[in-house]
Amino acid sequence: MEKITFVIPSRNNLEFLQLAYKSIRNLTVKHEILVLNDASTDGTEEWITSLNDPDLITYHNPGPERIGIVGMFDKGIEMARTKIIFAFHADMVAAPNLDKYILKHLKPGTVVSATRVEPPLHPDGPEKMLVDFGIEVEDFDIDKFNKWVLNDYKPKHDTLTTEGIFAPWCMYKEDFLAIGGHDELFAPQSKEDSDLFNRFVLNGYKVIQTWEGLVYHFTSRGSRFNKHAGGAAGKNSNEWLHTTTSNARNFIRKWGHFIKHDALMKPIIPPKYNIAFRVHNNNINLLETLEPWCTIMYSNIDYVPYITKEQPNTIIDLTDKLTHLQSELYNEFEGITIVIDGNTFTQQDFNLIQQLSEIIHDSGEMGSFELGNLKININNLQPQDLR
Repeated sequence: MEKITFVIPSRNNLEFLQLAYKSIRNLTVKHEILVLNDASTDGTEEWITSLNDPDLITYHNPGPERIGIVGMFDKGIEMARTKIIFAFHADMVAAPNLDKYILKHLKPGTVVSATRVEPPLHPDGPEKMLVDFGIEVEDFDIDKFNKWVLNDYKPKHDTLTTEGIFAPWCMYKEDFLAIGGHDELFAPQSKEDSDLFNRFVLNGYKVIQTWEGLVYHFTSRGSRFNKHAGGAAGKNSNEWLHTTTSNARNFIRKWGHFIKHDALMKPIIPPKYNIAFRVHNNNINLLETLEPWCTIMYSNIDYVPYITKEQPNTIIDLTDKLTHLQSELYNEFEGITIVIDGNTFTQQDFNLIQQLSEIIHDSGEMGSFELGNLKININNLQPQDLR
């Protein structure tokens, strides 16, 4: 069996990390484990130092500020000494034969995801299994879980593979590096995986979920439910609430739509067009609502206070996006222009804006038309290349 590097960022997740390490070492092959300690203060560095494991590679961020999984995953994958990398989370437990079933389907140009078994902290879904083996480490019996996997587990689906992608995912290191890794727009974390998965698909990679290879996932212990960040099992941390809100807006800025996927988590990727909003009777609330959905906005409002407030949440230069109605650049814009009147703008109009990519793609025609209170002019149907 070919060796894999399990790449595991961890921040103040020692008890989970120790269990993840143990479960990987329980696999038949002694794979390489690469732990990236992200400014932990819970004894993670001391524990790693105590291990005598030549197949354990480590990187320590001394802090005090965290780097986040965007930077840590990329750093770890670059450091990996094997051809195959496995993006693993510290709050996951590898089931028996996980490596065997992942490698069964892995080849260049594919990304293989394991099937998650989770306690009931999140709603069930067709791509995972809700089976409660414990919400905390002290409740978890690894031998009981392993016996269930080997003797009692029955996949949800008749086929042993479906199309979809989510953590943990495994691929050839060369394929990961070929697309440039994670996008720093989503640092330190949140929505970075959905952006990455979209680019995997746009680059032609096949995304496969194996229903034979399993992990137990304690669920979102890195930030969302991390007790050291103010969260708990089922309780969101303020840190996560901030990053997920900010990066949801960044995802829209980049892709032009909310995260989309089918029932089995295969990305759905509408085209992203160059869209200009020409907004009359604008106001600060409308500006905040509309800004992520356009390439550039022309309006009659003083947008400096909004930029001062919002710019810390994105690396996209908002001064390039916002300008005045009188700007000469408006006549030079090549793309799709939408005229909006703040006095007549409704929730229905906003609903249409959120579906613009699909509406424009389905129309496939140049020209002008009205949709609700929106006046739309299509000059160019060339989508952006976001690969």
